[in-house]
Amino acid sequence: MTRLTAFASAAAITLALTSHQAVAEMKTEIVDYQIGDETFSGFMAWDDSVQGKRPGILLVHEWWGHNDFVRDQAKKLARAGYTAFALDMYGKGKLAEHPDTAKQFMQEATSNFDQIKNRFLAAKELLEEHETVDGDQIAAQGYCFGGAVVLNMARSGADLDGVVSYHGSLSSPMKAEQGKVNARIQVYTGGADKMVPAEQVAGLVEEMQQAGVDLTLVTFPDVLHSFTNPGADEYAEQFGLPVGYDEEAAMRSWQGTLDFYNQIFDQ
Repeated sequence: MTRLTAFASAAAITLALTSHQAVAEMKTEIVDYQIGDETFSGFMAWDDSVQGKRPGILLVHEWWGHNDFVRDQAKKLARAGYTAFALDMYGKGKLAEHPDTAKQFMQEATSNFDQIKNRFLAAKELLEEHETVDGDQIAAQGYCFGGAVVLNMARSGADLDGVVSYHGSLSSPMKAEQGKVNARIQVYTGGADKMVPAEQVAGLVEEMQQAGVDLTLVTFPDVLHSFTNPGADEYAEQFGLPVGYDEEAAMRSWQGTLDFYNQIFDQ
């Protein structure tokens, strides 16, 4: 009995030390940065146990703003071996709690493309300069509003290896041009997404085919908008929005994203 208790205690100590070590390896940092006269607040995450430089991934938030959801996604990427920077498109402190405010913030940010582009590229430069990042290996992923942003950055010819859009708007006044898009593109969308109807999906495929872009598009049948966000069901109930979390679609799109990054970064 005594020996068994001692063994259990030793195992508990080992587990505690292992858990502490795992926590210690995950590094996160809130990064305040200036663009012109405005302050923005991003979130950097990386695993300190990974040796050497590694690819960097930019994350662009939903229309609600830079919140815990996008930070959690950055941590997941860090655990997968990347350095992730969840950027801020709205400005420090601009976090919406109501769709009307979210719409206002989004419209302000997208009032002209140069503003969006400058905010994206400023964050990209911060990520590239991080001590853990190989600046020649950068991708971007975005959610809803953020999905539209990363697609437009690809259309604009931004120096990115890959772009992933989750339930993002697929139509844009800006169109991909032959030879201009550098990034390979993945898109995940819901078949029942009222905000991204079938015409948008078909339009994106035609656009990217005509421009000769490497596009992979996955549609999940009967899945609503914001399917990656566990908080989507609460938004639906509180505000009557046509959104909803789908665990399987979230899991499959995440695994597909990791496989995509393995391919484009030859890992």
